[in-house]
Amino acid sequence: MKTWVTMVPPLHRRDFMAELEQKTTEAKAQLDAHAVDIVKWHFSPETGCSFWLDWAKEAGWDPVKDIKSFDDIIAKFPHFQDEWLRDLQPEVWVPQEFEGQPFNIFETGGTTGMPKQRIGWNDYKVDYSEFSDTLDDEAFPRNHYWLMVGPTGPRRLRLAIEHLANVRGCSCYFVDLDPRWVKRLIGEKQFDQAKAYMEHVVDQATTIMKHRKVSALFTTPKLLESIAERCEEEGGSLYESGVRGVFCGGTTMDPQYTRFLCEELLENKIGFVPTYGNTLMGLAKHKPLTSEDKYSITYYAPQPRAVLRVVNPDVTDEPVDYEQWGRVELTTLTKEFFMPRFLERDEAIRRAPIDIYPWDGVAEVRPFGALTKKIVEGVY
Repeated sequence: MKTWVTMVPPLHRRDFMAELEQKTTEAKAQLDAHAVDIVKWHFSPETGCSFWLDWAKEAGWDPVKDIKSFDDIIAKFPHFQDEWLRDLQPEVWVPQEFEGQPFNIFETGGTTGMPKQRIGWNDYKVDYSEFSDTLDDEAFPRNHYWLMVGPTGPRRLRLAIEHLANVRGCSCYFVDLDPRWVKRLIGEKQFDQAKAYMEHVVDQATTIMKHRKVSALFTTPKLLESIAERCEEEGGSLYESGVRGVFCGGTTMDPQYTRFLCEELLENKIGFVPTYGNTLMGLAKHKPLTSEDKYSITYYAPQPRAVLRVVNPDVTDEPVDYEQWGRVELTTLTKEFFMPRFLERDEAIRRAPIDIYPWDGVAEVRPFGALTKKIVEGVY
């Protein structure tokens, strides 16, 4: 994967910063206009869904009239409650314009109890089609074959990855992973069973890689490590197996671990694309790693369709300062789904806008409270 390093000569830094400020202003204006349109869509009787129309009747204010910018959403809406996606029947989220059209039902979570469910039609296709434009053809060649080793079943990810492959003219092999079962095994300290299940998944993946041509691999960091180790045990490497690009996401990747993945497993020869996304947001894009990043990964939401903020965990109306840790807050803004101010179970460092993504980023994402309590991540 090619790495582009942006060098800004001192004499031109002022011009560079002025240009970045202009891009940030334009992105904010685009977000404001989009936010107004989406709120109008979801709160108008002709187009909105029954949940938000009923919510507005009890709210005591009119979102269509009162929302004039994205900041108004932050100021006026409470945090979205995940119980709404667990407890309510899916049809309450169907916008009037989509009435009568069968929808996909995607799940997130569900390690214990009822999972959150999001319905959808084409959002995942839009998210991943846009993401394709960021990929390097050298690392992710077109008209070839991919392998996804990850959760299929009720997860949006399976359809999304296959769509991304198809957009690039590729077909995709799949090895299923049940993260709920792995987390349960680890939570019950059945480590031998968890290891056996992981070996079962790795066996399937490496068998495909031996007998089929695979140039791109999507998996989790821990499974990537196990697949690479298996290749070494058999006298080869990921690169020698034909893999040229790797998507990796789902569990924490701090700078030290990221360096290990890039230098040891991928040998600085395989394109590395870290991913941060979920069923409720879509897929964030990462800042291309440069030497000055010191393997610290920063992600930028697919704005204006989704917005990530890093907020003070104790006063969630307030963002933290740049380069400070805080809790991740997500707002999703599409015609299929409106979700204001959802507090994710993640924490991250707030990062400043950059030239290609002139809005705030989130860096070194990890489970919320990871330093103060034990978090079971499993293999995903």
